[in-house]
Amino acid sequence: MQNDNLKSYLHLHVIVFIWGFTAILGKLISLEALDLVWYRMLFASVIMTFVVLFNKEKIKVPFNVLIGFIVSGIIIAAHWLTFYQAIKVSNVSITLACLSTGAFFASILEPIFYKRKVIWYELLFGIIVVVGLGIIFNVETKYTTGIYLAVTSAFLSALFSVINGKYAKEYDPNIISLYELSSGVFFISIYLFFAGSFTPAFFALSVNDLIWLFLLSSICTAYAFSASVKVMKFLSPFTVMLTINLEPIYGIILALLIFKDGEEMTPLFYVGAIIILATVIANGIVKSYKKVTTN
Repeated sequence: MQNDNLKSYLHLHVIVFIWGFTAILGKLISLEALDLVWYRMLFASVIMTFVVLFNKEKIKVPFNVLIGFIVSGIIIAAHWLTFYQAIKVSNVSITLACLSTGAFFASILEPIFYKRKVIWYELLFGIIVVVGLGIIFNVETKYTTGIYLAVTSAFLSALFSVINGKYAKEYDPNIISLYELSSGVFFISIYLFFAGSFTPAFFALSVNDLIWLFLLSSICTAYAFSASVKVMKFLSPFTVMLTINLEPIYGIILALLIFKDGEEMTPLFYVGAIIILATVIANGIVKSYKKVTTN
């Protein structure tokens, strides 16, 4: 089991590195955020359908579990929507730095969903995270909307991880991914249909957008999404959320290398981002120490 945990943890780091590219792709793709999420989930759903059919996996699940999958699908769709909209109205660095608050939200949500006591040092770290966010708010006032969207996206990501952590221990990751991705694209489709968005222009994609969308949907979504659910069988939601907080480091470095001047921020922005990331890492270290001392 310990070996499985180590493999899962290393696998999770590979997944998180892949996720570091999703923000880059979100900026490279010219579509609006909602359209981008629809295409991402549609393509990924098709891929997962073929995977499930190829493996001849049983898709039947209890009705209450199906409802849970649907709710999770809506949550992850909302997470991606706020995530990409944050990138569109600000930039990759702002979005990924604020996304780091997800571990703080997970520390609040886990006691609720798993019925454990709130830990005092998690609240303390949460206050420090808010301080880091406050610094970013004060120095990057032109990106206020993007910050709000990114923090909302972080909360939805944490909520999704906590809910999915319960299902991941009992159900096949491919089945979970298929239901959740399909549910997300289904409800977005209903909205787009009644909004009159399904026009010829909506389906007129450039070659570049198609290439980036395929990469985003296959490697960064279908594979990474299913693989992340699989590692949840061996890792706690907090560990998953903590590791995901390395995504901003990978993403910000990639963004600086690729977009250069467009991603350069004020020095105080990096101070705030470092405070958030350092706090999240410190939280994980304290948790590991506590586990060792109590065993």
